[in-house]
Amino acid sequence: MVRPLSLGELPPSYTPPARSSAPHILAGRLQAPLWLRAYFQGLLFSLGCKIQKHCGKVLFLGLVAFGALALGLRVAVIETDLEQLWVEVGSRVSQELHYTKEKLGEEAAYTSQMLIQTAHQEGGNVLTPEALDLHLQAALSASKVQVSLYGKSWDLNKICYKSGVPLIENGMIERMIEKLFPCVILTPLDCFWEGAKLQGGSAYLPGRPDIQWTNLDPQQLLEELGPFASLEGFRELLDKAQVGQAYVGRPCLDPDDPHCPPSAPNRHSRQAPNVAQELSGGCHGFSHKFMHWQEELLLGGTARDLQGQLLRAEALQSTFLLMSPRQLYEHFRGDYQTHDIGWSEEQASMVLQAWQRRFVQLAQEALPANASQQIHAFSSTTLDDILRAFSEVSTTRVVGGYLLMLAYACVTMLRWDCAQSQGAVGLAGVLLVALAVASGLGLCALLGITFNAATTQVLPFLALGIGVDDIFLLAHAFTKAPPDTPLPERMGECLRSTGTSVALTSVNNMVAFFMAALVPIPALRAFSLQAAIVVGCNFAAVMLIFPAILSLDLRRRHRQRLDVLCCFSSPCSAQVIQMLPQELGDRAVPVGIAHLTATVQAFTHCEASSQHVVTILPPQAHLLSPTSDPLGSELYSPGGSTRDLLSQEEGTGPKAACRPLLCAHWTLAHFARYQFAPLLLQTRAKALVLLFFGALLGLSLYGATLVQDGLALTDVVPRGTKEHAFLSAQLRYFSLYEVALVTQGGFDYAHSQRALFDLHQRFSSLKAVLPPPATQAPRTWLHYYRSWLQGIQAAFDQDWASGRITRHSYRNGSEDGALAYKLLIQTGNAQEPLDFSQLTTRKLVDKEGLIPPELFYMGLTVWVSSDPLGLAASQANFYPPPPEWLHDKYDTTGENLRIPAAQPLEFAQFPFLLHGLQKTADFVEAIEGARAACTEAGQAGVHAYPSGSPFLFWEQYLGLRRCFLLAVCILLVCTFLVCALFLLSPWTAGLIVLVLAMMTVELFGIMGFLGIKLSAIPVVILVASVGIGVEFTVHVALGFLTSHGSRNLRAASALEQTFAPVTDGAVSTLLGLLMLAGSNFDFIIRYFFVVLTVLTLLGLLHGLLLLPVLLSVLGPPPQVVQVYKESPQTLSSTAPQRGGLRWDMPPTLPQSFARVTTSMTVALHPPPLPGAYVHPASEEPT
Repeated sequence: MVRPLSLGELPPSYTPPARSSAPHILAGRLQAPLWLRAYFQGLLFSLGCKIQKHCGKVLFLGLVAFGALALGLRVAVIETDLEQLWVEVGSRVSQELHYTKEKLGEEAAYTSQMLIQTAHQEGGNVLTPEALDLHLQAALSASKVQVSLYGKSWDLNKICYKSGVPLIENGMIERMIEKLFPCVILTPLDCFWEGAKLQGGSAYLPGRPDIQWTNLDPQQLLEELGPFASLEGFRELLDKAQVGQAYVGRPCLDPDDPHCPPSAPNRHSRQAPNVAQELSGGCHGFSHKFMHWQEELLLGGTARDLQGQLLRAEALQSTFLLMSPRQLYEHFRGDYQTHDIGWSEEQASMVLQAWQRRFVQLAQEALPANASQQIHAFSSTTLDDILRAFSEVSTTRVVGGYLLMLAYACVTMLRWDCAQSQGAVGLAGVLLVALAVASGLGLCALLGITFNAATTQVLPFLALGIGVDDIFLLAHAFTKAPPDTPLPERMGECLRSTGTSVALTSVNNMVAFFMAALVPIPALRAFSLQAAIVVGCNFAAVMLIFPAILSLDLRRRHRQRLDVLCCFSSPCSAQVIQMLPQELGDRAVPVGIAHLTATVQAFTHCEASSQHVVTILPPQAHLLSPTSDPLGSELYSPGGSTRDLLSQEEGTGPKAACRPLLCAHWTLAHFARYQFAPLLLQTRAKALVLLFFGALLGLSLYGATLVQDGLALTDVVPRGTKEHAFLSAQLRYFSLYEVALVTQGGFDYAHSQRALFDLHQRFSSLKAVLPPPATQAPRTWLHYYRSWLQGIQAAFDQDWASGRITRHSYRNGSEDGALAYKLLIQTGNAQEPLDFSQLTTRKLVDKEGLIPPELFYMGLTVWVSSDPLGLAASQANFYPPPPEWLHDKYDTTGENLRIPAAQPLEFAQFPFLLHGLQKTADFVEAIEGARAACTEAGQAGVHAYPSGSPFLFWEQYLGLRRCFLLAVCILLVCTFLVCALFLLSPWTAGLIVLVLAMMTVELFGIMGFLGIKLSAIPVVILVASVGIGVEFTVHVALGFLTSHGSRNLRAASALEQTFAPVTDGAVSTLLGLLMLAGSNFDFIIRYFFVVLTVLTLLGLLHGLLLLPVLLSVLGPPPQVVQVYKESPQTLSSTAPQRGGLRWDMPPTLPQSFARVTTSMTVALHPPPLPGAYVHPASEEPT
């Protein structure tokens, strides 16, 4: 313990502050940092005095300003787009997504609607005709959906995605194909004739029944139409696509169906097909070459025998593809069906959303309740609806939470003594915090920060709990003002004593949330920025407006009005009738104290005439040292009601109701003083506390190893809903993800073909990539393009060998031969574009399987125009798109010989399927492999990147833990600097940071035991936990620094001062979080309510148990001591022994303090510091 300064040691240049409310000086030579704190406290004192003087004006202007900001909520925008919410800002994924949208306008070419069928009985087999018949029933109900919007009827055939509709010169055939061309539906029913029932198109030809896919045999139809139209090109197109007989050549699930075509293999045998055998290897759409649905897309939970033959499956899946809003808008723009409705892309989006909702509803209702199978339906609109519901503000929970907080604040701050009661202040404080939260969110809306689910579901409650903490602290300090403080300076003294704590906690909270904004996920960055702004608004409201409320309440107390019902006077207003001065004599005065509570003999009774409490003091009263105080009176100044020292006179008649209740004496401060602190600061108790927290830290370190990364949609969607059932089934049986390998511009595709093939090969070899069947070529545009060129080269060679094509004529050759002829003579030279000598000297594809560079872009133009089905199957999405060029075999002008070259490509893609991705580690492994392949390709000059949902939403986990550790470390350093600056004690700041670091580690470990996965959301809470933890630690630390005596005494004094406001703040935070427990989303409960509740409890334990113990053992020396000017003996008296809780008895008291005035409480004030301002006696009640 540092020895108190004697007056002779004060520096000659020392100039005391103009006003000092506490007789304290530095424990050592005065330092500039403490002068800064004194200066800051002086500013707070001036601020409080001015607010109290103009409290009405401040309150009015503050409410107007905050109310105006709250109006900004009218322009708030709630973001529900997953890409906008979860793609890291500024990351390579964000840049790649921007590049994709810049080139294509929108990434998705279609939207998916899915049906998953499983057996009610766990593990039941679905590979039976009966199960497939139920699947057909559900899919058929869904495919027949029609919705009416804008006066039009919209069915599947109008809005579905159709892959590669060919352009036919024959108008009649073109119109028929447009009506008949099938929608892309990936379904196990396509292995059977019944798959045709899902296609709703139909066409009419004279003399024939309506042509539908259930009765259409393309080969037979072409033979019938051959005499009437030239269909050679169309026939070659169908042959290349391997359409064959389409659906009528496939087996019927029910061979007894009267519509089962005669061409079906089992039509005559009447035998049910072997479903497992038919579905083995997958199914085909109407084109065997370009529409192969892999088995993994259709069947889930499969089992095979030792030879690899499919035996059973537990799930079936059908996927309906719809056009994107942009495609639907473009498709019907200028069409006669939409010319009268002002057709727009927004209307197209509304049509798709309405159809999708109806699709899900009818599919789920398709099967009877007693069916052995169950259908799970889902669409992209379903997900949007979930996110929208997830982001909506629950008015009931918000109102309920704030009403609960109002009730708690009012009840907690009510007192039996009207002069001490602050129930109305509690109500006003909670309402003020609510207004501050609304104004903060309104300011965020005005700044353009979008809202999301975290903003609407969590922030109102979290901000309420945090904001009310400071309300309790200020209100508690206001009632504990020194008794001699003049009435006009009460608010100034309150801000002087507690403003530093409020500023420190608020600044730390803001810094914490700003640090959390380092997490580069837009949704969490927006949440963190909004939380920081709301905390700032709370801070402004607490420091500016709430003091005005306290000042108004002080006037109410001064006028002896009832609390809450301030229009009525108190029936038991206290009035002291007689004050008798008493001699203290030679009683010893404790060293180092500002106040001494003396117990006197007194009698009270209720006067019937005035209903006043009359106190009578006997002529002699003796100063007694209170024996019931377990820590000694030197720790405490009188803070409770003066009635606490009175005993009631028995038999006071009918007015006995004026007697205070025994329960009115018990407060949290009373508990901390008489029970908690004496128990906690015992040596054995300290050891147990340190042992407990050491064990908790050890367990948490183990729990930290259990934390897994990840956040699945099943964690977000409410459990027990149909949507959750679908997502669970999909995750279990069909964990497939469509991705693409995008190649950019900046390199020459024509000269980089080998590098492109190598890139595709490396990507295909990744563990997560689903390989194509051995019998099928890779499904990429470069392979399809090369294969098509090889096909027309073969046709040319045959025509050349047979003489149907010569150097000067190709008209007798085949369509493919003529196309090859035109390509072979191209030179790529604008001056001499044609060279007929090349017909026999070059090939469209060389021996190495590469396309001649000079032919690459001209051949691309021809392929895109001549092979629409192959182009659609490749999903190339070329940009810039190659020019349209129509082959005219019979052109006589020679113009058709000139083929325009496509522009150099800036965007193309190879499609892939990823499978087996169940855990976040699987996604991370796949992402790292894909990135490595692209990096290796970059060394060969090919610029490429992977694209798809795994890369959009899971790539964040590659650096999430590093980002988390960086944010926490930066925040701990910032917290240390802020605390060291405000507390002016790096020693104390280090202890606070140590406790905060332990809290973060323990919270992380408890997450592991609770099975909560690490994602961006828990990371934000973990980072914010550092700032929130300051709420529970800094008040105790500041109380310890500004107390005097031994470490134990100072720790006990800090506990008595802060136990009540810290506990009230924790309870208020828990009440604010309690309403989160009523959320419909399990995600909100687990990831917000549970985590934040654990954080609050950890903060309470560390702030009121661990930190006081650490301070009592390792705490820094006091920054202030008590000295007396008049008594050298007092100044030189021995300081209390370290760790002791006892009185120090000087032999005499200074003469000027030998006689004092005593009522219920005797206040002994030592003389002020040299030159300090002495408060004049105030005639107003205090």
